[in-house]
Amino acid sequence: MSQQPWGGRFGEEPDPLIDEFTRSLEFDSRLFREDIAGSRAWAKALVRAGVLTPEEQLRIDQSLQEIQAEGRVWAGEDIHMAIETRLREKLGPLGGKLHTGRSRNDQVALDLRLYVRAAGARLLEALSEVELALITRAEEHVETVMPGYTHTQRAQPVLLAHHLLAYVEMLRRDHGRIADALDRADVSPLGAGALAGSGFPIDRAELAHDLGFGGASANSLDAVADRDFVLELLSACSIAMIHLSRLCGEIVLWTSVEFSFASLPDALASGSSMMPNKKNPCAAELVRAKSGRVAGDLVNLLMVLKGLPLAYNRDLQEDKEALFDGVDTTLACLKVTARLLQGLRFDRDVMRKAALEGYTLATELADYLSRKGMPFRDAHHLVGRMVAEAIATHRGLESFSLAELQRFSPLFGADIVDHLTLEGALESRDVLGGTAPARVKEALAHVKA
Repeated sequence: MSQQPWGGRFGEEPDPLIDEFTRSLEFDSRLFREDIAGSRAWAKALVRAGVLTPEEQLRIDQSLQEIQAEGRVWAGEDIHMAIETRLREKLGPLGGKLHTGRSRNDQVALDLRLYVRAAGARLLEALSEVELALITRAEEHVETVMPGYTHTQRAQPVLLAHHLLAYVEMLRRDHGRIADALDRADVSPLGAGALAGSGFPIDRAELAHDLGFGGASANSLDAVADRDFVLELLSACSIAMIHLSRLCGEIVLWTSVEFSFASLPDALASGSSMMPNKKNPCAAELVRAKSGRVAGDLVNLLMVLKGLPLAYNRDLQEDKEALFDGVDTTLACLKVTARLLQGLRFDRDVMRKAALEGYTLATELADYLSRKGMPFRDAHHLVGRMVAEAIATHRGLESFSLAELQRFSPLFGADIVDHLTLEGALESRDVLGGTAPARVKEALAHVKA
């Protein structure tokens, strides 16, 4: 007969290869504290159900706390059996009573929800640190002008603060997605048993309360079989990582010699093993790359769940590595991005000079003519001709005299000089969410409130 905890109906021990292949302690040992927390609460529930006496519960609770103080368990098929084995070593047959009415199926579902709850809180805190770094740098640059881009081509002048606050908006949506995921994960599966519910009179509502959950799951099959709460957190992490990849991709561009908009302190950059001149934004590049890793974790778990019949299947053992890696990677990248933002040194003069190049004031000319009554499509075409002439003569639009402008259209008046400046272009974008200085200051005040 097999000596496995579940080995009563087996006539032989597991094949060593199969035993090694199906073990999960190497990675689910990270659920050590969550599993002990669940077991301590379960022991109290067994007292209320009349399975344990108060004295037995106290002995079990004390032993579980001692196991937690030991810091780890050394042997077992998974974290659940490893802790149970250690408990039975300490308490003998009493340790075997703890699993009454409980399955590893609802046990692991609980552990994961407890982990997601704690991980989500850490993610929210780390997101807030990046937001704070962006807001702090935006406050420093409410007057710094830079070129705004479309298609990676200079388009219109914007304030650097406006550009940085765009990422604050993205991260705040990421914050909301994680908070939403945590809200839906706030359900206790414990007491669902293997699939049909516990066979003992467990007060699941009280048990959920003991564990700090908002309620207990409504369906035992769903409670043990689904991992959509993990998918939601990984989805939120994936989207946040895409936002970080865009931000860090811009840091890579901005710190290049070709842009020279910013530089990193030596402590936040890396060198080359061959080229003595190199100063590389390696941390930003790695954040950009790791976004694909987290998205891969999400797709991995999606494929694990695809087509699984109810209820529990061993496929679900594959959920943990994807979850742990996705959370760990996102947390690390959030912390690194915050540090990069804090250290980034912007060159105001270079950015201002670039903001005027590329004929970025062309839209101001078209809008000016439209305000004078010319249909915008005609104005667009006319200014396009002006840009073509400026390119051919190697001039900026702002260098055209009033007489030269009036050669293209008599609608141009002396007041055009107020529009052919960076400040005039910025001031003209005076709408909610626009880059006008007053609007950017409003936006700053809003995100700081």
